[in-house]
Formats: sequence, C-alpha cells, structure tokens
Amino acid sequence: MPFPSSPTRRVLLGLALSASACLAAGSAPAQLAAYPSRPVRLIVPFTPGGTTDIFARLVGEKLSQSLGQQFVIENRGGAGGNIGTDAVAKADPDGYTLVMGTVGTHAINPSLYAKMPYDALTDFAPVAYVAGVPNLMVVSPKTVKATNVQEFIAEAKAAPRKLTMASSGNGTSIHLSGELFKQMTGVEMPHVPYRGSGPAVNDLIGGQVDVMFDNLPSSIEQVRGGNLRALAVTSSKRSPAIPDKPTLAEAGLPGFEASSWFALFAPKGTPPEITSKLNQEVRKALETPELQKRFADLGGEIRPMSPDELMAYVRSEHEKWAKVVKTSGAKVD
Repeated sequence: MPFPSSPTRRVLLGLALSASACLAAGSAPAQLAAYPSRPVRLIVPFTPGGTTDIFARLVGEKLSQSLGQQFVIENRGGAGGNIGTDAVAKADPDGYTLVMGTVGTHAINPSLYAKMPYDALTDFAPVAYVAGVPNLMVVSPKTVKATNVQEFIAEAKAAPRKLTMASSGNGTSIHLSGELFKQMTGVEMPHVPYRGSGPAVNDLIGGQVDVMFDNLPSSIEQVRGGNLRALAVTSSKRSPAIPDKPTLAEAGLPGFEASSWFALFAPKGTPPEITSKLNQEVRKALETPELQKRFADLGGEIRPMSPDELMAYVRSEHEKWAKVVKTSGAKVD
C-alpha cells in the first residue's frame, strides 16, 4: 500500500499529536480521581505507642475510610526519627508513601545532627498539619517523692546525677525540653534516650528512669491511671486536657516554653494534585466531632493549614529550634 503524500502525512501527524496532547491533559484529573488505587504507607519514624504513632493511627484510620484504601502504619524508629523520615525522602513521589513528621524530624534534627541523610526543607512536599501539643513533665511515683516542680528541683539538687531523665530519642522536643529545664534550674540529670516514647514511658512507669518531658498524648492516660505523676506542662498556657497542672513558667521558670507538632509530608516531586487532595481529606477528618474530641482529650491543638502554609510554618520552626539547639550545646554525631 503506497504511503500517503507528504501533506497528508503532516495532517495525520498533527491529528496524532493533538490526540496525544488531549490524553496527556486529561491524565492528571484521571490520576487524581483514581488516587489512591492501592494501599498507602504511612511511616511513623518512631516506635509504637508514642504521640506520633497515636496521631498517625487516628488520621490514617479516617483516611482509609474516606478514600477507600488502607493507610498502613509502618513504624521505623531510630536516630531521632531520621531513619524512617529518610526512607520517605527517598521513596517514589507518587503519593503512596507518606511520613508523620514532627518538630524533631523537620525542625530540630537539622541543627542537632552533624550529618543528616535528608534536607528537611527541600526533600519533602508538605501535605497537612495535624496537631500541636505541649510536653508534660512526668515523674515515676516509684522513685520520685516530689509532687510539684520546686520540690522536684530540691530533690534533684540534693542528690546530683542520681535522678535520670528519659526521652524518646536524642534531639527530640522531649529531649530538648529536658535540657532546657536543666539549663534553667541547674539540675544535673543524666539523659537516657530511647527509640520512642512508648518504651521510655514503660520504663518510667517501672521506675527504671525517673523523669520525662513527654508529649502529653502518650503519657496522659498513665497520669490519669495513677501510674505517673504530672508536675507541669511545657507550653505557655495550661492544657485543657489537664487544667489543674501549671505551666513550668507558672511553677517558677518564667519564659519556659517548648511544644511539639505533627504533620504529614510526602517525597519531593509528589504531584500537587495529590498533596492537595490529601490536605483536604486530612482537614475534613480533623473536623469530625470524633477526632475533635479525641485530640482535645489528648491535649492536641488542631490548626488547619494549606500545604503552602505548612511549608512556611516549618521554615519558621526550623529557624527557631536552630537557636535553641545552639544555645543548649546539644549535638549528635
């Protein structure tokens, strides 16, 4: 069969290119409508049982319901959250791998660690802010007699380095809250880092360690159950979840403030249509009466943010905590 004439070939080629362009233009909405078409991994860069894990499971369950695919929680703790977070930074940017980032992984660690496996500001696409929480100064009733902050300071100074301070890992807000406390009071307490809040709280309950400045959600139920004794919160205002406990500023340390936050991130290059869709779904989930009550009970403050607003917030937190880390002198090789 003879080939068509040159003008005819040009017409056919033009039609083919036009059809391809139409298909390409329609592919983004089609992909967005289909997303997610398989389970999504939501990596928690800490061990089970801590606040990051609790919040990820609450949000993940709602996203599974609203989007019709399982959001599978995967705990990958270690290196202050850097291991799990780095796994997401290097994952395919297709919306099927997310991380529940924290003030530690995205604001503190870049200044704390001498070598970082990822860039917190450039290796991620911001998805959605989930909640902010105060930290809670809790002690083990088995080893600590103090019932308030000033009694604790006196008890600790009476036996320097006897009391030990647990944290969920080097450089977390839990760790730095304790370091700030030590700076402002002159108390000497060896730091005992764990691979997450869960195991640290367990040892605190058992009396293997003595004090912790834990994220409020992961220890509040233990306080209510009498397994831990709360002395104060680290935020600038009292928490509605435990209103009878003073702030550390009220307890005699004016200017003390250190809070934590949690947010979802995807790998850099994830299509904005997907991050926008996830942002909308997360915000809808956090507006449900069920999660509103659950987060309030845990001391979580929900604050809606667009992806761009979250990125601006992360940048400001990055600068803030860089100054805190420098002042504290904390470093991790």
